Amino acid sequence: MFEGLFQPMHLLVILFIALLVFGPKKLPELGKGLGEGIRSFKNSLSEGGDAKADNSANKSEANPKA
Repeated sequence: MFEGLFQPMHLLVILFIALLVFGPKKLPELGKGLGEGIRSFKNSLSEGGDAKADNSANKSEANPKA
């Protein structure tokens, strides 16, 4: 279904359309914002996994079974 979706020619057409819609000055700003958003999302995911591990460790220390 999606076999030939991301061929180089298709990506060039998408880039050209984006350049026409947003203009050459706005496109780098959009890319920067998108990159920062993805980086922030990845950081929050990794911190969320660490927080869950910390919370479970704190609960086991607060309620010893002995």
